[in-house]
Amino acid sequence: MQMFSFLAKLSICACYIILLPLVECSSHEEFTVSSNHKSIKHSLNKVQMSPEMRSHIKIHGILLWASMGFLMPVGILTIRMSIRETGTKAKVFFYLHLFFQILSVLLSSIGAVLSIKNFENSFNNNHQRLGLALYAFMWVQAVVGFLRPPRGKKRRSTWYFVHWLLGTSVTLVGIINIYTGLRAYHHKTSRSTTIWTIIFTAEISFIAFFYLFQDKWEYMKKQGVILGNSNNVEPSVTTTTSVVQVMITERDNEKVLVPEPCGKRNALKNLFD
Repeated sequence: MQMFSFLAKLSICACYIILLPLVECSSHEEFTVSSNHKSIKHSLNKVQMSPEMRSHIKIHGILLWASMGFLMPVGILTIRMSIRETGTKAKVFFYLHLFFQILSVLLSSIGAVLSIKNFENSFNNNHQRLGLALYAFMWVQAVVGFLRPPRGKKRRSTWYFVHWLLGTSVTLVGIINIYTGLRAYHHKTSRSTTIWTIIFTAEISFIAFFYLFQDKWEYMKKQGVILGNSNNVEPSVTTTTSVVQVMITERDNEKVLVPEPCGKRNALKNLFD
């Protein structure tokens, strides 16, 4: 019985010794096959990225950058600047806003047509989904802009709120989608997009700074005028006050020097009269 138990243990150990290398070899082969499959798939993606496809992607990126990354923010900036202007300047800023927004919509539409025609639109990533939503709301915003009611109407305030909300949302989401597009281009081509990300961030930061700065520019100018006038006017005010005091004093002195009629004289005069 002990002999049988010893042989059983020996056979189990032998099986482990014999089968373990085979299992390790099999797992190594599976890992190698899996890694080879991934590398082949990655290389196939690289092969599919032809120079023509890269040029289409670059054109698409330039059009959307110019549209949603530059023209739309500048259009918002111009209409913001027109609020404090009157007359001809206000009209110039308004028509600049209209020109920038129309050109932005046209460039975005061209970029959308090129993406539908040349790219694989599976909509399995955030860049394509955001882009589809942007194209739809961009045209809604354009139609709402042309349906502007005249001033004084009750629906004017509602229209203004909808137009402002759509314009701001489309611009912000468009800026975000440019970042996702740069990231997608990096994953697709394995090319670095760091320099383009830095340039785009610097551009948007400058526009945002100028937007906030021009909002406070009039206030800053008024502060300077008030301080300047207070320094210049204070001496003149003091001088004027001194002159007025001197005149009042002289007038009081004149009043004091003027002889008042005597009461007795009046009484005698009345008596003799």
